Amino acid sequence: MTMLQSSLHRLPLLWLFVVILISSALQAAEASTSSSSSSSTTSSSTPQPTGTALAKTSTVPVIDLSNPNDDELAQQIADACSTYGFFQVTSHGISVDLMTRFRHQCAQFFDLDATTKKALRRNSHNARGFFDDELTKQRRDWKECLDFGVPGSRLWDAADDSPFNACLDGFNQFPSVLPEFRPTMVEYFDACAKLSHRVACLMARGMGLPETDSFLQDLKHQHSSYLRLNYYPPCQQPSAAVTNEPDPTPLGISPHKDAGFLTVLLQDDECHSLQAFMDGQFVSVQPVPGAVTINTGDMAQIWSNGRYKAPLHRVLTDPTKKRYSAPFFYNPGYNWLVTPLPNDSSDMPKYFGCLWGYFRAVRFAGDLTNLGVEIQIDDYETQKQPPSAHLKRQKYFQEGRWTSLPFDVERYRVLIQEFPDEMSS
Repeated sequence: MTMLQSSLHRLPLLWLFVVILISSALQAAEASTSSSSSSSTTSSSTPQPTGTALAKTSTVPVIDLSNPNDDELAQQIADACSTYGFFQVTSHGISVDLMTRFRHQCAQFFDLDATTKKALRRNSHNARGFFDDELTKQRRDWKECLDFGVPGSRLWDAADDSPFNACLDGFNQFPSVLPEFRPTMVEYFDACAKLSHRVACLMARGMGLPETDSFLQDLKHQHSSYLRLNYYPPCQQPSAAVTNEPDPTPLGISPHKDAGFLTVLLQDDECHSLQAFMDGQFVSVQPVPGAVTINTGDMAQIWSNGRYKAPLHRVLTDPTKKRYSAPFFYNPGYNWLVTPLPNDSSDMPKYFGCLWGYFRAVRFAGDLTNLGVEIQIDDYETQKQPPSAHLKRQKYFQEGRWTSLPFDVERYRVLIQEFPDEMSS
């Protein structure tokens, strides 16, 4: 074989060796680029939602309410309520047009000047109105809000400040400078109430109850629900939101559980800051466009004897984006004593009866000011030792028919002092 023939024979092997070298170099370059990209994502130069490291993002179960099989829907909802307590629903009956008009009016309200908004400020005698200083777990939230709820007369056409419309939560306050605001809010409120009843019926069906059950009918006709408009401004000054806290990081809302039966939440499509506590960590709940997010509350947990879970959740702040959201809190009537459902199993009641009016009044008073105590459904656990002083306070509240009296922080403060926690020692 000549030298030329020998070289030609080895040529394919040389080309194979070159290809392998090039391939290895490309893989190394790709890995380096990926690592660099990852580092820049977590770099302090890129603004991230405040309050946590980069969070895991998850879509909670998404349930299509147009499914004609109610048994299947009930099982899907029961599964969601008994695991994480969060799910999203589509085909919910709230029109795109109404949601669009509602979002627009929300933004219009929070764009008003501070003087106009503060003229509607809630106070120690009225739980409804504007505020920017709420405490969650005795920690100030980074948000502005407006609360309004079902009128005491249950008639929206009566004057908001009419004596007939006063109730335990107070009375509604709407801005007169936005002529379309109140009618849009009322329309959206009624749509949420209708959806809440539908979801509650499916939750009950998942527990073996028919839609005609008296509990569901009482909830439908006597609910004391309210709607909250939330505005979370951008937050670039961590120390401005929190005082006397070991963790200086501000939160839109600190970790908490909703007090009522269920919550219907309209999330912001542009800024996702809601996080639910799942599998030992806070997980961001990614909203599905057009859907609304549902979560169970404390009263559903008591009513289901612990089968349905009231999930712990929080809201992050964002350094550059503003965020709007609107939770509708579907709550029992003020006089409703929420008790665990009787069942045919050997499960004993895990909770004592909880008078919603008392629970709501003390919970809200603690959001408004520091009462020195908190109230949670743990206080109603039958196995709690020693028993909570809230049980005796609730009895006094009920016997005095305080559910028919106007909201009054100082009255509740005196009640707490009358029955201090050490009574159970």
